[in-house]
Amino acid sequence: MPDKWEYPWYAAWDLAFHCTTLAFVDPEFAKWQLVLLCREWFMHPNGQLPAYEWAFGDVNPPVHAWAALRVFHIDGGRDYAFLERIFHKLLINFTWWVNRTDSEGNNVFEGGFLGLDNVGPFDRGAALPFAGHLEQSDGTAWMAMYCLSLLEVALILADHDHTYEDVALKFFEHFTLIALASHQRGLWDEQDGFFYDQLRFANGRTESLRARSCVGLIPLLAVTVLPVAVRARLPDFSHRMDFYLDDRPGVCELVSHVHVPGEEDSYLLSVMTPEQLRRVLARVLDPEEFLAPHGIRSLSRFHRDHPLRLDLGSGTAVLDYEPAESTTGLFGGNSNWRGPVWFPINYLLVRALRSFHVYLGDRFKVECPTGSGRLATLAEVSDELADRLIGTFRNDGCGRRPVFGDRELFQRDPAWHDLIPFHEYFHGDTGAGLGASHQTGWTGLVANLLIERARRGSGGGRSDSGQLGE
Repeated sequence: MPDKWEYPWYAAWDLAFHCTTLAFVDPEFAKWQLVLLCREWFMHPNGQLPAYEWAFGDVNPPVHAWAALRVFHIDGGRDYAFLERIFHKLLINFTWWVNRTDSEGNNVFEGGFLGLDNVGPFDRGAALPFAGHLEQSDGTAWMAMYCLSLLEVALILADHDHTYEDVALKFFEHFTLIALASHQRGLWDEQDGFFYDQLRFANGRTESLRARSCVGLIPLLAVTVLPVAVRARLPDFSHRMDFYLDDRPGVCELVSHVHVPGEEDSYLLSVMTPEQLRRVLARVLDPEEFLAPHGIRSLSRFHRDHPLRLDLGSGTAVLDYEPAESTTGLFGGNSNWRGPVWFPINYLLVRALRSFHVYLGDRFKVECPTGSGRLATLAEVSDELADRLIGTFRNDGCGRRPVFGDRELFQRDPAWHDLIPFHEYFHGDTGAGLGASHQTGWTGLVANLLIERARRGSGGGRSDSGQLGE
């Protein structure tokens, strides 16, 4: 619990992000917190992690494996006992996810609201307002990311115990099947160049839920690079990976980007191809869509003038752009993923772009911002987004901090001006802090952005791309 006033409770995925910041201060405490939810006191025997104290059965995005990797690396990459301990518990959690949220066994996942509250036109965490089910772009991509995180953990452990090469191959295989299903089941929309949830009605009809929201950006987060050095150290894994790809031409044809050798025979593992990435980023970096002065919006500003209206038979559901507080009571009305900037998704985007840059290099450039004519590498785009997030708290040229918005006491009174709170989320157009002013420990991720920038600027002697060679 980061605060006993506005946040006297835990949330599973919030805690994972908190730990990646706490690790810079007290890595042992951060590791203990990650292990804590996996202990017999809290983890259900079936493998589910409790979401929060008033609804253990809700489903938060599965980011614990990613957080464990970050904490491991921040702590120097030496505590293999911690990594092994949490890996075995997360294997059980992964199995729960596969059995619980893939209702048709087709590697396309559901999961409900997945921490994003009112991001859709209807409450994804409640009974659906139609007969059928929802195949989720974000649920599927979170599982692809989970596979890659556990793959990375297994390969790190395999350096010390080669029996882990078997389970590493398992997660490589599972990742390719999820990536394949993402395209076969229609989550990628070729016309719009974006990922959408799919409404699967009981009568067999299928419809794309054409909401340009962060739900369609989560596939961008499922990325890692297998460096040639890792493959060289683990020849058995490398040989069996190549055999698996050669033996399954369907996988090779439909997700060929998974195994196309890059520089020095590194392998890019990603749900989306580089060309799909380019098309998604054209929206992400468009100021009229996702790109805000202080980060990436949770919903495209496109919906300000073009609200999504969905006829469900029993009524019409509407999704429109709300850059500040929620204007509806949907999902309690005390949170808003319909336009504001949220730090956790933004932080993952910043790191994902650096991962893509590791593979694609300086030759791969995109327009940033879209329409500006300025071409930038993905590393430069990553830095640009980090600068915008950090800028939320900086003094501007007039001595005002965007986070304070129109609160003149904080803007002008020197007794308050340097007391910077960590808000829950931030106005999609101005960067003003919204929601609970002390709630969100994950907004502390701004510290990670500052530390990672300083290490890159000093030459730091190591990569901070989040890849296996880190």
